[in-house]
Amino acid sequence: MTETAHPVRTVARLTLPCAAGMVPLGIAFGVLVVQSGLAWWWAPVFSGLICAGSLEFLLLATATAQPAVPLAAVAATTLLVNGRHVFYCLTFPLHRIEGRLARAYGVFALIDEAYALTSVPPGSELKGRHITLMQALLQAYWVGGGLLGATAGQAVADRLPDLSAVLTALFAVLATEAVLALGSVRVPLAALGCAAVAWWAAPGQFLLVAMGLFTACAAAAVAYAARRPEVRDA
Repeated sequence: MTETAHPVRTVARLTLPCAAGMVPLGIAFGVLVVQSGLAWWWAPVFSGLICAGSLEFLLLATATAQPAVPLAAVAATTLLVNGRHVFYCLTFPLHRIEGRLARAYGVFALIDEAYALTSVPPGSELKGRHITLMQALLQAYWVGGGLLGATAGQAVADRLPDLSAVLTALFAVLATEAVLALGSVRVPLAALGCAAVAWWAAPGQFLLVAMGLFTACAAAAVAYAARRPEVRDA
């Protein structure tokens, strides 16, 4: 992405579609925090220190469950729900971010939306400081929504339409753009094949198995291309 006089405005425009889904879901999370018997300030604590979307809903349930959920069960749940982030690190442009603290924040704030936005243009062309700004804005949407829901309460949640499909639509658009940029359907077809196998073989751990199979297929394709220069140069 070329330098502009207003990088904040540029990155904000890129992340606004995500805000349309993240803020309402954050409000729902904030309402759930209060309804679970916790003080309102637990909403920004969860969203600020965990920043993991769906995992926060699960951890809220385990934190307020009676009797207390064993830590081993909490750890296993966290691994199954957020294990996909291990695969995100394989292609997320962390190498563009300068400074240890900025890189540490880049790893911490590597949520689905941040990965999706940096997977296709113009997000894939962001410079390091712009990537950090993008992740900070995404987290601000989520934390802000949770804070609004926890303080304004059910009165706000009752007036919001169901926007749960917004994020799904966003990822569908990003995936379509990626296919158009590649000019090939081999990658999405491979992904669908891996998803089908995982759904049949391990429905209880569908996401981890599907992404593991897809990573193995990608690694095999790279190894094959390395052995066949004519394929690599095609």
